[in-house]
Amino acid sequence: MAIQFNVIGLVVSDMGRSLAFYRRLGLDIPAEADGEPHVEVTLPGGFRLCWDTEETIRSFDPEWTPGPGRTGLAFQCDGPAEVDKTYAEMSEFGHLPPWDAFWGQRYAVLSDPDGISVDLYAALDQSA
Repeated sequence: MAIQFNVIGLVVSDMGRSLAFYRRLGLDIPAEADGEPHVEVTLPGGFRLCWDTEETIRSFDPEWTPGPGRTGLAFQCDGPAEVDKTYAEMSEFGHLPPWDAFWGQRYAVLSDPDGISVDLYAALDQSA
């Protein structure tokens, strides 16, 4: 079998706070997961998104320290209005408010509780 990319893992400082953020974006994450050291959800299409606490990572790598934020996630919205609505609903996490990007998308950027960039986007031309 050839290797397949199918998981994005995030290291978080506060599991409950991080999962609350992603629930607000619409991910179906059970409430009882908030106290777990490792959580994963399977997204449509079979891709998995996982969260580990810093303590979990240090349990097998005692020298681990958080690095600079180089990870980013992007969530496709149904249309430009949904980009605006989602950004407004999560404005306390706002980084870059919605704008019409030159590449043909309505775009906005949030920062999750651990500083991970979370982009919201939708095609400006909904007929495409």
